[in-house]
Amino acid sequence: MLDLSLAIGHHLLIFAIFGILFAEFWAVRPGMGSATIARIAAIDLGYGILAAAIIVVGFCRAIFAAKGWVYYSHNAFFWAKVADFAAIGILSVPPTVAFIRWRKAGSSPSDAQVRKVRRYLHAELALFVFLPLFAAAMARGYGEF
Repeated sequence: MLDLSLAIGHHLLIFAIFGILFAEFWAVRPGMGSATIARIAAIDLGYGILAAAIIVVGFCRAIFAAKGWVYYSHNAFFWAKVADFAAIGILSVPPTVAFIRWRKAGSSPSDAQVRKVRRYLHAELALFVFLPLFAAAMARGYGEF
């Protein structure tokens, strides 16, 4: 039952974080007002909370669930998935900093600032595509070393 619960939780968190990331990408547009920026900053806080939850649940799953740490720690696709998620996390820092600055400034960001943040969000979404690919390969035993 623990294995099933952790798997369900992990998958729901991943779907939720993708939804939040896509919502940020959709919402960040030129001409945003302070209310929109405040909403985006709140959404981004949820993004960070979900990311932390994914890491905790994911590693609990790898350590305590049916396959165990030995299976995951010796799998290249597991480490590729972890590295991909870390890269997404690193790419999320500049948008988060921008959202905080924009909220504090109380004025609309320039079109150039919005384009720059959207490039980061776009890169995060592009890297997100690899997570289910790595997960599917890992679950089927590919990448064992």
